[in-house]
Amino acid sequence: MISGIQQVGVGCENFTEAWKWYIEMFQMNVRILEDDTVAAKMLPYTGGVPQKRHACIAVNLQGGGGFEIWQYSDRKPQPCGFEIEAGDLGITCAKLRTRDADAFRKQIAGKMASGAFTPKGRHAGRVSEVCTMPDGKKGFMVQDPWGNYFQVVEDNYIFIEQHTLGGGISGATTGCSDIDKTIPLYRDLLGYDTVVYDKTDVFEDMKFMKGGEGRFRRVLLGHSQPRRGAFAPLFGNSTIELVQALDRTPRKIYEGRFWGDPGFIQICFDVTNMRELEKRSNELGFPFTVDSCKDDSHFDMGEASGHFTYIEDPDGTLLELVEAHKLTVMKRPHIFINMLTRNREKAFPKLFFRLMGMNKVKFE
Repeated sequence: MISGIQQVGVGCENFTEAWKWYIEMFQMNVRILEDDTVAAKMLPYTGGVPQKRHACIAVNLQGGGGFEIWQYSDRKPQPCGFEIEAGDLGITCAKLRTRDADAFRKQIAGKMASGAFTPKGRHAGRVSEVCTMPDGKKGFMVQDPWGNYFQVVEDNYIFIEQHTLGGGISGATTGCSDIDKTIPLYRDLLGYDTVVYDKTDVFEDMKFMKGGEGRFRRVLLGHSQPRRGAFAPLFGNSTIELVQALDRTPRKIYEGRFWGDPGFIQICFDVTNMRELEKRSNELGFPFTVDSCKDDSHFDMGEASGHFTYIEDPDGTLLELVEAHKLTVMKRPHIFINMLTRNREKAFPKLFFRLMGMNKVKFE
């Protein structure tokens, strides 16, 4: 069972600086968990050495997946050595919700123009004009001060009203060398069984990105069945867009770099019954490359425990699968939820998420 996109990982060079910007621009202000320990299970992607890091998962309760904001603690993060272009191999763009594309675009542009939120030594960020996407929806693009692209798409889904214009993650865009080889992973394993569009052209909405003036094949995948699970109402519906450059040879975004280095690290899916998912994943030719609980134990994440695994798409882009086992509701007294003994298909009540909202973060 796939409950939705839990988060998209964003590697950064300055954890606090990045989170502050994402709170101000995208209202990613509710802390789900924060951890400053050693990533000991990711050796295939960290040079074979455990690496200390500072990370958090933050969400916008208005609805959607969150950000995993991630920084190496004892190693200098290595930015991409080239300017990422549309269609490069890896996650090129995270998709966000907005209830009003025109108003949200104006708000973000005003904040950028003020200069009040510009990190020292960086540009303020860039924002495109509002245009029509290939599926007919209105949207616009944002580039943050570190070069990451976000596509903001009009969507009227509201989970818990926060009186903001923006919502959380509604999908992601991945560059592929061959879309037809990548589709089975999302369709047959992760349930993105609906083709919203499959178009080949020069696209107006992509021209904001470097290299976006070329010809591309774009396939937007959605899911025909509503997602189920404890967090499904928070995540809402999601899409995956696959993009293939047709008039140039794309580059691999994380070639020669570590997982966690600056950029979009992974797309993470909230799942149930990891071992059954592993069987299906193996059948499709996408074996787990990382498994935090090979002995079916519990991986401790501080305020939570669970089981996480990683798979790669045909171009090596990382997808994370996370199954929650225990969630802390209150630290004192210690009140927690055992996810393994409750009805896994039943959604948490909104009161649970409103309690999560008490963990809002505000930087001075």
